[in-house]
Amino acid sequence: MGYFTINKFSKIVGVTPQTLRNWDKTGKLKPHHTTSSGYRYYSEEQLNQVLKTKIKTKIVIGYCRVSSPKQKDDLERQIENVKTYLLAQGKSFEIISDIGSGINCKRKGLLELLGRINRDEVEKIVVLYKDRLSRFGFELIEYVASLHGCEIEIIDNTQKTEQEELVEDLVQIITVFSCKLQGKRAHKARKLIKELVGGEQNDEGV
Repeated sequence: MGYFTINKFSKIVGVTPQTLRNWDKTGKLKPHHTTSSGYRYYSEEQLNQVLKTKIKTKIVIGYCRVSSPKQKDDLERQIENVKTYLLAQGKSFEIISDIGSGINCKRKGLLELLGRINRDEVEKIVVLYKDRLSRFGFELIEYVASLHGCEIEIIDNTQKTEQEELVEDLVQIITVFSCKLQGKRAHKARKLIKELVGGEQNDEGV
């Protein structure tokens, strides 16, 4: 029977060595044996068990989001576009959708998605646009996903200018905080948003 070092085992099963160390600590997967100097080794049988489990449980998830309930029609179109794309790839998938701000990290769907990534249940996340997953902190989510062997695929990679991205970020921030304001202050915030987007608020960009 052959044995694998933690580095080689992690590469084959698609997780990081740190994930294997965490599995060892929590009892999820103990190495076949550990040397007196602390080196972990895994058996071929363990490799086959892990690979079978990953094949059974890992899935592709399409994530869709809009900012407000009045955009439900846009959300349905987004879901349909992502479904069409995933069906063409011929893989089984699920759709998780959210209605909420792109800077709100406590969205129900996003938390569910992160939880499933943490449980090593997700092979790939597919989003129509990068900012649908998160307006800020996308790189952090991408990094966490990579630690669990999960990639993020963006269907539309159309590049925006720095000015366009800055305006969209400012609109997002002002929109969120204006919802907490009342009276003249809220009116001023809405007026500023209209000026930033050239006289018409672009809800879908938020």
